[in-house]
Amino acid sequence: MHDVWKQNTEKAKTAGKEEESSSNIMRFKCRVINPGFAKGEAIVSRSPVSLLGDINEEGVFEVGELKGESVAGKILIFPFGRGSTVGSYVLLKLKKRGFAPAAIVNKITEPIIAIGAIIAEIPLVDLVEEEFFSKVKSGILVTVNAFEGYVEL
Repeated sequence: MHDVWKQNTEKAKTAGKEEESSSNIMRFKCRVINPGFAKGEAIVSRSPVSLLGDINEEGVFEVGELKGESVAGKILIFPFGRGSTVGSYVLLKLKKRGFAPAAIVNKITEPIIAIGAIIAEIPLVDLVEEEFFSKVKSGILVTVNAFEGYVEL
């Protein structure tokens, strides 16, 4: 786990330097729940997500507005989690099988999502500035720096 932490720290430092020169990047402060760094395509649900039932074993939404969409390697953004405590283990299983999101961003994180992200070593942030949620859309590039406490569009 220490190696993952070290690699993510180096990625975060490098990414920050590269992106400082770009003037169209919007940065939003957030609270870190589980540290890490990820950059990828956003997949955004405006509805709460249940890890047990909404997303199948291959990381694909089976219901709702994102039906048929994969979370694998993407930045999964949703207001908050709902449902069973088994959801924490669903996230871990997705990670072990290579279908987990690269990071998770919530309006407010509840314990099931937090525990799942921690045991699966997935960066997780919440309490992002409200403007972020009005600007973010599926398909755009998002950077999550859960070391320094910010998300960028």
